[in-house]
Amino acid sequence: MLKVAWSESYVLSLPLNHRFPMSKYEVLPQQLLHEGSIRESNIFKPAPISEDKITSVHEVPYWNKLKTLSLTPQEIRRTGFPLTNELVDREVTIANGTVMCTQYALEFGVAMNIAGGTHHAFTNKGEGFCLLNDIALGASQLLSTHQAKQILVVDLDVHQGNGTAQIFRNNSRVFTFSMHGANNYPLHKEQSDLDIGLPDHTNDSFYLKTLDANLKNLLDQVQPDFIFFQSGVDVLATDKLGRLSLSREGCKQRDKIVLSLARQNKIPLVASMGGGIAKTFATLLKRMQIPFG
Repeated sequence: MLKVAWSESYVLSLPLNHRFPMSKYEVLPQQLLHEGSIRESNIFKPAPISEDKITSVHEVPYWNKLKTLSLTPQEIRRTGFPLTNELVDREVTIANGTVMCTQYALEFGVAMNIAGGTHHAFTNKGEGFCLLNDIALGASQLLSTHQAKQILVVDLDVHQGNGTAQIFRNNSRVFTFSMHGANNYPLHKEQSDLDIGLPDHTNDSFYLKTLDANLKNLLDQVQPDFIFFQSGVDVLATDKLGRLSLSREGCKQRDKIVLSLARQNKIPLVASMGGGIAKTFATLLKRMQIPFG
C-alpha cells in the first residue's frame, strides 16, 4: 500500500508573493484523489517531529534560534520566507512526514511525502525555503535504529542538494548523488559524493541516458539498502526558474527509472516532492497529472 504524508499545516497563509508557489501543497492531494492515483486511506497525517530527532542532525544553537524565532534578519532573508511560528510548525511536521514514511517504505516498499525534499537546510542554517532537512532526519533515524546500513540519496531537483551534501560530508553510510542544473542556485555548491551538473536547456534524451547509466552504476557501487528520492519537478521546461528543458513525459520517465530500479532491486524508497514553480496555475495542474512512477 502506498502511504502518502500530508497535513493541513503544509499549506501556509503567506504574503501574496509567496502564496502561489505554496498552493501546490493544497491542490496536489486533491488531484491525486481525483485521478484515482490514491484513496483517502493512503493519506496519513504526520505529527510534529521530536526535538531529540531534530538535534540528531541540526546543531542545538540553530534549532534554539529557529524555535524562538531568533534568527537574524540576514538569516531570515537566506531562507526566503518570513519567520513565523506557523512556518516552524510546518517544517517540523514535514520533517516527521518523511521520518514516518521511512517506516511505511520498509513495510510496503515505497512511501511519499507530498512536501519535503528540503535539501538546502544545513546542520546550522536554513537556505532556499528550507529550514530543517527532512531527508537527513529520515536517514539519521534509519541509521540510529539500525534499520538501514547504507543509504543512497538520489536528488534530482534542478538545484543541488547542498545542505544534504554538507550534513553527510563525513558519513560513509550515506551516499549523496545530486544531478542538477550547473548554472542554477546555489551559486556556491557543496561537494556531494557524486555531483552531475547539467548545462542549461538539457533535453529528455541526454538527461534520461545520464541518469539511467549513473544510477545503475551507483546501485552496484554503493549497494544501498534504502533510497531517498528528491523528485523536484523544476527540471521541466515549463518551470519558471529551472533552466532545463525536460518535457512532462521526460519527467515521468525520470521517475520511472528511479522507482523501477528501486523495485527491481527490492530497495525501500521514500520520495519527497521537492521544488517546482509553474508559470501559471493551469501549468501547475498539468504537472500534477504526471502519474508518480
